[in-house]
Parts: sequence; structure tokens; C-alpha cells
Amino acid sequence: MVEGVLSKLCPSWQSARFTQKYQPLGSSEPEEECFISFPQSQECELKVIEQEKEVTVLLPKDACKCHKEDLAKALNVDLQTGLSEISVLQRRLKHGWNEFSVDATEPIWKKYLDQFKNPLILLLLASALVSVITKEYEDAASITMVGAHPLYPDPLLSKANKLITPLSPQAVLIVVTVAFIQEYRSEKSLEELNKLVPPECNCLREGKLQHLLARELVPGDIIYLSVGDRVPADLRLIEVTDLLVDESSFTGEAEPCNKTDGVLLEAGDITTLSNVVFMGTLVRYGKGKGVVIGTGENSQFGEVFKMMQAEETPKTPLQKSMDRLGKQLTLFSFGIIGLIMLIGWLQGKHLLSMFTIGVSLAVAAIPEGLPIVVTVTLVLGVLRMAKKRVIVKKLPIVETLVLIKNFPSSGCCNVICSDKTGTLTANEMTVTRLMTSDGFQAEVSGVGYNGEGDVYLLPSKEILKEFSNVSVGKLVEAGCVVNNAIIRKNSVIGQPTEGALLALAMKMELADIKDIYARKKEIPFSSEQKWMAVKCTLKNQDQEDIYFMKGAFEEVIRYCTMYNSSGISLTLTPQQKASYQQEEKRMGSSGLRVLALASGSELGKLTFLGLVGIIDPPRAGVKEAVQVLVESGVSVKMITGDALETAVAIGQNIGLCNGKLKAMSGEELDQVAESELSSTVRNVSIFFRTSPKHKLKIIKALQRAGAIVSMTGDGVNDAVALKSADIGIAMGQAGTDVSKEAANMILVDDDFSTVMNAIEEGKGIFYNIKNFVRFQLSTSISALSLITLSTVLNLPNPLNAMQILWINIIMDGPPAQSLGVEPVDRDTIKQPPRCVTDTILSKSLILKIFMSALIIISGTLFVFWKENPKGGITPRTTTMTFTCFVFFDLFNALTCRSQTKLILEIGFCRNRMFLYSVLGSFLGQLAVIYVPPLQKIFQTENLGVLDLLFLTGLASSVFIVSELVKLCEKHCCHQEHTKEC
Repeated sequence: MVEGVLSKLCPSWQSARFTQKYQPLGSSEPEEECFISFPQSQECELKVIEQEKEVTVLLPKDACKCHKEDLAKALNVDLQTGLSEISVLQRRLKHGWNEFSVDATEPIWKKYLDQFKNPLILLLLASALVSVITKEYEDAASITMVGAHPLYPDPLLSKANKLITPLSPQAVLIVVTVAFIQEYRSEKSLEELNKLVPPECNCLREGKLQHLLARELVPGDIIYLSVGDRVPADLRLIEVTDLLVDESSFTGEAEPCNKTDGVLLEAGDITTLSNVVFMGTLVRYGKGKGVVIGTGENSQFGEVFKMMQAEETPKTPLQKSMDRLGKQLTLFSFGIIGLIMLIGWLQGKHLLSMFTIGVSLAVAAIPEGLPIVVTVTLVLGVLRMAKKRVIVKKLPIVETLVLIKNFPSSGCCNVICSDKTGTLTANEMTVTRLMTSDGFQAEVSGVGYNGEGDVYLLPSKEILKEFSNVSVGKLVEAGCVVNNAIIRKNSVIGQPTEGALLALAMKMELADIKDIYARKKEIPFSSEQKWMAVKCTLKNQDQEDIYFMKGAFEEVIRYCTMYNSSGISLTLTPQQKASYQQEEKRMGSSGLRVLALASGSELGKLTFLGLVGIIDPPRAGVKEAVQVLVESGVSVKMITGDALETAVAIGQNIGLCNGKLKAMSGEELDQVAESELSSTVRNVSIFFRTSPKHKLKIIKALQRAGAIVSMTGDGVNDAVALKSADIGIAMGQAGTDVSKEAANMILVDDDFSTVMNAIEEGKGIFYNIKNFVRFQLSTSISALSLITLSTVLNLPNPLNAMQILWINIIMDGPPAQSLGVEPVDRDTIKQPPRCVTDTILSKSLILKIFMSALIIISGTLFVFWKENPKGGITPRTTTMTFTCFVFFDLFNALTCRSQTKLILEIGFCRNRMFLYSVLGSFLGQLAVIYVPPLQKIFQTENLGVLDLLFLTGLASSVFIVSELVKLCEKHCCHQEHTKEC
């Protein structure tokens, strides 16, 4: 068995012939020399492997507290020579390859069949099955392939069904196929994690530095890191030289972290482990050497991987609403069948015959056009959002952001949890504040590394350029000279902090001042000294050398004996030092990273120039977006791995909770009891120093409290939260591939304010679906009631079979479907979000449906009675009744364009598709009445102009009454609002 495994792990096992002397670490005497000559010496080699000490992975919190000697002992490795090949094979048997194994994806056919799990689709298929059982094959075909079916059997109608079937736009199969095509995509979020494992790395084995595939690494391997390398596994550093590592995609820290090789006395959260680097992070500066403590799924990224595997994307609220609607309609159908059979039994009729009639009527009452209208509405919503730079990966997601939930004692709120770095902020370090040594204050506009913006002297707001203010100019000059970064195509190569200083020089038109100096020497930054300095001389001038220094204030000030006052160096006093220290603390407390700058001819006698405040500022438009979201009842929470001061500063800048902020760390979150977690997190605005596990915990707690939670993020540390949230929103430009694959929605331009477009679209889609349901159910109930009355009371049918088919086409055809594409109302974003418990068939909607149906039934029966005083059915009787019902349908569709706004408010011409559909239906009805061939099919006759005017006036009653109801509702709402004020 071991031989087989070794053959897979090391292909050369079967054919290689080599000699090796192996001495286990910690042994004083070498083992007996084992000459391996495959296959004769396999038993000896296997014995060596079995004797190898079993090594377990070290957790970062344990490894960071180990001395190098203890680390080497724990991992059974010689730090000078690395592992032997035999040790590597033994460890790979236990720990596997340094990669993530993704489960096989679900087959395509299964993904397609999953689309049939929609309750409405199942209900329609059940109706088709009943039609087959009752030998109504045309009905079955029309339900599954068309969606239009008769209200009762008729040979002429069956023939018409065959003619209409290829032309009807409604199809169960079309619905399923469209949804499948839109939603089908490979689950790549887990696969994308493998891309963060670099393909190759530099590894020390058997005393030789080798270039290996990163997937071959095992715990105990010695890795060398240099600038530009992506860390191949979790490493405990044992040697560093000015090592800076970008961990922003993992921890949320915008600034590269200084790394050391010293022992930590205490292990805090992962953002504080300065002697550990994590898989997938990027070396920005310096070099280092580390020993592997975690590979594959045993790394920190492995924790993210396992959490993502365990998480399933939750069902969207729209899907839940459609499920409830399907159940309601199923109960409604069974109710109709039971009622018809009861009436038939009381009348002494044959039960099977009444059952067949009941099934036919129940199937007719089902809005079989609803699935395709919902699908088309969602697809069009997706296309509209794509134009607004939002990519939606799953159809029902576009409606999810419109929901609210009543929290106990906190009113209604929908929750948007957002990562800070790269989402709320630009992930571009920017200088925003200056203070010179002689007391000048300046603020800086513009974000990023493009050099756009100005420096304003306070309080006069004078724009400064070059050395128009000598003190500010010398401060900016120093920041530009003591700098190793390069700005190219608006992006920084090097440290973001140094890029911010170069961008500041560009704004002051001093970007080229660095070129007048020749650098002679550099004293690099280190975590111990916390400063960097360069020794320069002016080119083409015979002057003494000049030192420029930047770093932490408390360290830089120690090298200063003078301060700059408008270009003149004066003696630095203790009072001035105290004043500078106070200003440094004030700037730091506002979330700024503060750098001190100095210059002079001698390191111990420098001239203090001033302080520079740097921050990753909020994105443009974020503050306005947060304000609009809060005003519309949405709660915005920040979840970041950054420090408290920085998180609070950004939170205040963007107006979270109107400045009334409550913050909680990930460590504090762990101490909250599970029973109190939901009530605790809903009152917190900012979560700082959080890990992926904390983000998941917060989202789950909010969901348990009943909230609909969206999560926005861009890093690997956000991926689990993006997948588990009701809607995950990733950044398209700054986002990692992992976050984009885990999310349901992608903001192409990384603009947080685009979320408002999503909310607006979502609200419009939900309202359009309700409008369609109202129209179709009111029409269905009206037609159903007319046929039911004539059937159970043995009365003449007011409508013939072909007329009913025509009504059914109008009911499910273009006029109905055009309601699903009604443009989003301009005031939609101002409307409060709907409650998650709201169903599509709400009580108010049911009342409006029955009100409209009652008016249509009453008006149609009135015309039928008026045209049939003696009880005989004539072509004029059916034509008048038929035309009356169709006109009622068209006026009903007109008022169903909005549930709350009058037609004059939304405008007649906003939905051109609706106008064309209604006009086409009206002209089609006139053709049915006046074109001789159609008169024969539909059994109609010509009507006079007065007849048409009479029917138009009567049918408009459903529109007038509905509009009056809207007016009364608006008046009542206005009065309630006035009382509240």
C-alpha cells in the first residue's frame, strides 16, 4: 500500500537508482548506510520512512511564540539544510499536496432538472398530468409547451390550440431553459483559491536551494522570499531583511505589514502576528526566510476554503415568495375542484364528470404565464443593471436587496455589511493633512496616485504650488526625496505610503524635485528603528551632503535639534516637541497614519520639518450613497480587519449611523454568548480586527434575527461572507477572483453607490410581478366565475370556446407580459423596503383582485342580461359580452401598471411596450368583430359605433374605481404621516 502511494507521490520511485546516506535529526550517530537500488532495497527505504518522526502542523498562534530552536525541534527540520527527500515523502503521505481539492461539479443535466423544482412549474406539470389522465392531450401540450388552455372541452378549441401552439410566447420549457442558461455557471470560487498558491517557489532541501512547484511543499520546508513573490504556504519567519508583506486581500489592512523574525510573547489576532506570513499574500519589499507551518487546507486560506465548502447559498426571498404563491394557488385549485364536485353531488350529477370540469376550471385559474413573466422581468432587470455597471450572476438576486425585517424595538431595517478596504475606501493611500514645524496647517484634496487635487492652506484656503509657502514646500520636498516608490499609469510600484507622498508632490508640482539630488546612501526602514533616511547631494553643485528622514514621530524627533521656520532653522525647544506630539496624537486619533519628516547635514542634528497625515480615504459617492440608504430604512455596517481608529474615522467620514458609532472587535465578538449574539450585532455599526470566521458569524447572527443581509467585499477574507449572505456583492476591478466567484453580484466600476441602482431595480421588479399577478388573477377569476355560474346553474354559456381562448391569450399574452417590463418608477428608491414576510399575494392585493373581478363579472353579466332578455343566445349577445370582457381586460391592465400611483403620475407613454400591446389587442378585437373570416371562427357580428362607445364607457369603470381607490389610499397615508409629524 505504501509502495503504491509513494509511486504516486514520487514517479521516480520505480525507476530511479541512487545512493543516499540518511541521518535522522536529533540522532548522535548516523544510521547504517542504506544503499537504495530499486526495486531490491524498497524494504529498507520503507523502514526509514516508518522511522521518521511524525510531524503535525503548527498553528500560527503557537508558532509565533516559538524560538527558532524549538521551531526546528517541533517540525523535525535542520534550519540550515532543510528536509531530506525521504522526510518530504513521509510528510506528504500525512499532509497531502499543498493545494485545495475541489469536489466534482454537479452534472449539467442535474442542474437543468433542478429548474423544475419551482412550485409553479410543478403545479403546471401536475395540471398537464391530470389533462393526460382525462385524455385532454391538447390541454397537456398547451400547458407544457404553450401555457394557454381551454376552460372546457370543445373540438373547435382543440383545433385552435394546434394552430396557436407554435405562436404563443408562454412555455414552461422556455422558462426552465432561460433560467438554466442564466444561472448555469461553474462553481469556481473554490477553484480560484488554488490560483493564490503560486506555481513555483525557492525551497531549501538537503542543503541545496531548489526551484520547486509550490504544491510539493510540506510542513518543515524552508522557503526563501523576495520582492514580488507570492507566499506559497503559511510560514514562520526565521530571517528577515526589511520585509514588507501586502496582506490586504486577507486581513483588510491597506498598508503592507512590517515583518520580523523575533519571538512574540503573546499571540493576538492574525493581523498582529508580525513573524508569520500567510499563503497567497504578496511580498512588497525586502526579503525573508521562513519555515512552512501550514499547507493546503491546514493553512489560513485552507480555513477559508473549508468554510466556503460548508456554506450553501441561501434561497432568495423572491424564490421563497414564489414558493408561497405556488402553495396558495395549489390550495386555491383544490378548493375549486372540491366546490364544483360538491355542487355537482348536490345536483345529482355524475362525480367523474364534475371532477373533470373542476380540474379544467382549476387549471384555467392558474396564472401559467407567471413563471415566464417573472423570468423575463428578471432577465430584463439584469440587462438594465448591466448598463448601470452591475453584473448579476443569478436572476432572483436582483430583487433581494429590497427587503426589510422588523427587529424587536428597533423598527425596520435591511442590513448591508461592507468591508472597508477597497469597498468603502479606494485602497489607495492618500495624504489628506499637513502640519509644518512652524505651525502652518494644510489639507489636501484628491484621491489616489493620479496627482489630481490641490493643497489648501488653512484657514485661508489658498492653493499652494511649489514653494509658494516655503515651509509646506520643504515638507513635501523631503517626502519626495526620501522615497523609493514609482508612480506609473496612476498605480504605485512600491509602498503605498511612499506613493501617497509622491502623489502629494505631484499636486504641489514638485514631482521632479527628486531629480536634482544624487543619492549617495540609504539607511532602510526596519521595524526596530521605525525610520528611513537617505544621504543626498545636489547635482552639479559643490555643497555638503543632506540627509532626509521619514518615519514614526517619536523616533524622528530624537534625531532633531532644530525646527524649520519659513526656511530658517531655529533651536527646537521642549515646549515645541510637546506641541508636535500633541498634534501627532490628534491626527492619529482621527484615523490618519502620521509620518514625521526631517532634513539636515548631520543625522544627530536634523531640522524637524513637520507631520503628514495619510489615510485610505472613502470612495467618491460613498457618503451620499450611505445617506440615501439610511434614509430609505437600510442599516449599513462596516466589517474590517483594520484598527479601531482607522475604522471609526472612515465610519464618521461616510456618515454611518449619523455619526453615532458603536464599535466591537473580533475578539470581543468571540466573548458574546450565542443567545445574545443576534441582539448584540444589530446595535453595532463597526466591527474591527475581524477574521473571515468573524464575518461569517456576524452575518449568520443577523440572518437568525430575520434580517436580509447583503455583504460587499473584495478580498479573499470576504469570500465566505459573500457566499453565505443573502446577496454577495464583489468589486469588479479591485476584487480578487475568489471574491468575484463567491458573490452573486459584481460592481464593475467598484462604486459602492451602484448598490442603490440594485435596490431601485429590485423594488421595481417586485412591484412589476405584483402588478402582473393582480391583472392575471382578476381576469382569471372573472372568466372562471362566468363559466362556473353557467356550468353549475345549467345556464347558457355567455362566451363560446374560441372567445375564451382569445381572452386567455390576452390574459397571458403581450398586454400581461408588458406589465412585467414597466420602467422603474423615479420615486422607487425613496419607498421603504418591503418586509421579508410579505407575500406576493398580500391581503391588500387580494382585496384589489376581488374588487376588480367583481366589477368585471358584474359588468359582463349586465351586458349579457341586457342583450339576452328572452334567454336566447344570438351572435350579437356573445359579441357584446365577449367585447365587453375584452375591454374590461384592457382597462384593468391599464390600472394595474402601478399599485399606488395614478396613471397620470406614471405617464401614459413611459411603457411603450404596454401601449403597443394594448393597441394590438384592441385592433385584434376589432378584427375579430369586423373581419368576415374571423367572424365565422369566433361567431361574432358587426357592432355599431354607439355599441363600442357604450362598452368602452362601461369597461372603463374598473379603471375609474381602481384609480379612486389609489387616491383614497394616498389621502389616508398622507393624513397618517401628518399625524406622525
